[in-house]
Amino acid sequence: MAGFAVLYVVYPIDGGRVAEFMNDLSDHTGDAPKGDSEATDREKNRFSARAKRYGRVGANVGGVAVRMAGRRLFGLDSETEKEAAALAMALGGLKGPIMKVAQLLATIPDALPPEYAEALGKLQSHAPPMGRGFVKRRMAAELGPAWEGKFGSFDYEAAASASLGQVHRAVAHDGRDLAVKLQYPDMRSAVEADLVQLGMLFSVHRHMRPAVETSEVLKELSERLREELDYRREARMTSLYGEIFKNDAFVRVPEVLSDLSTDRVLTMTWLDGRKLLEYKDRSLDDRNTIAQAMFRAWWYPFSHYGVIHGDPHLGNYTVFEDGAGRAAGINLLDYGCMRTFAPKFIQGVIDLYNGLLRDDRALVVHAYETWGFAGLSNELIDVLNIWARFIYGPMLDDRVRTIADDVEPGMYGRKEAFQVHQALRDKGPVTVPREFVFMDRAAIGLGGVFLHLNAELNFHNLFDEAIAGVDVGTVTQRQSEAFAQAGVPLPVAAASETSS
Repeated sequence: MAGFAVLYVVYPIDGGRVAEFMNDLSDHTGDAPKGDSEATDREKNRFSARAKRYGRVGANVGGVAVRMAGRRLFGLDSETEKEAAALAMALGGLKGPIMKVAQLLATIPDALPPEYAEALGKLQSHAPPMGRGFVKRRMAAELGPAWEGKFGSFDYEAAASASLGQVHRAVAHDGRDLAVKLQYPDMRSAVEADLVQLGMLFSVHRHMRPAVETSEVLKELSERLREELDYRREARMTSLYGEIFKNDAFVRVPEVLSDLSTDRVLTMTWLDGRKLLEYKDRSLDDRNTIAQAMFRAWWYPFSHYGVIHGDPHLGNYTVFEDGAGRAAGINLLDYGCMRTFAPKFIQGVIDLYNGLLRDDRALVVHAYETWGFAGLSNELIDVLNIWARFIYGPMLDDRVRTIADDVEPGMYGRKEAFQVHQALRDKGPVTVPREFVFMDRAAIGLGGVFLHLNAELNFHNLFDEAIAGVDVGTVTQRQSEAFAQAGVPLPVAAASETSS
């Protein structure tokens, strides 16, 4: 706690964030409003769990923030490379949302200093799985003391682990292979604690003449991370994608077993497949098949239904094969990090593509305004175009090509991010709209997958195919029907447009 007090005295950051933290330590009433289920929920957003998380993460984030602030206060050169490496090392063993946030921030130009973005971008969002004791407690708490009898068999050894939970294999009484996803303990408290820490780091960076104003970024991250803890929401999103791709030959979606799922346990059918990186040395045809399926799995739901898979890292996909052992398509495995968009925003994405393609500056400006950028000068528009031409570049180029020549997957977008950072330091800052955050994250992640595969495709033709016949009216109707069927709420803007 001393680190936060020193930070506030030595460097005048956002006092509201400090007050929130201090109030949290002195007042146990800081939890979110409680419904009936929350009243008896032993893992709700608890003060004691948050305080423990503050201690584990705060020493790391707070300590680095103090050094950043102190060196700037006394006019010393920043040692950001050392500080960034220290922060990445300190966070590397922690479960929870801080890992996911760190990787996401690495993709947004100047959301954090470049050295931090590079170091944090290398973090892997997984930690060692928890043991048999946790599994028994979690399953009994969610499915009842006789939970094992609800499965034909259940494997106590985790098949996979990630930042918020771990997955176990099981078999249903009807013989189907299952994947059972268990949320780690106290993740709600961890999310709230980590978001306060993130606000602290943003507050320090905000006083260092940043190119990007991050207030909307923090709001977006907060909302998405809280959603990701709701496994019932993830079940509905899985059902939505199951409807979208029900007749698709290249993309497979698991089926949710609702009677074996709760807020913190999600049971789905197991989809057999091999890890994507096992295909790096396969034939170009195999690699291109996988890349085409990935492109479709991301762009088709966005352009036709206004929803994206916001976390396209390698662990969220496996590859299924045909009878001859050739790559035939992909299994989409995780639906926690999803983002929905109003139909008008989809049109803005298409307008930006067409504006860049035709060199129509008026359409480009209109598209940025649709995205949510405001008060843009000509200079700022030119800077944003650097990033836009990078994101859209492969789709503007009507030829067979890789996504980016001679670029390592981990460095995808770094050069362009640095150019934007340098330009905006003089002409910014610019406020990043909330919708931009996961669009940007997903585009960078998807590009990294294409680089791993070294796929060679005509991305221009693939994108044209994905947006063919798309207009606001048809997307509005299609989205409304599909979301209602799956029980997914419409985006706020979409809901207001439908009722108007």
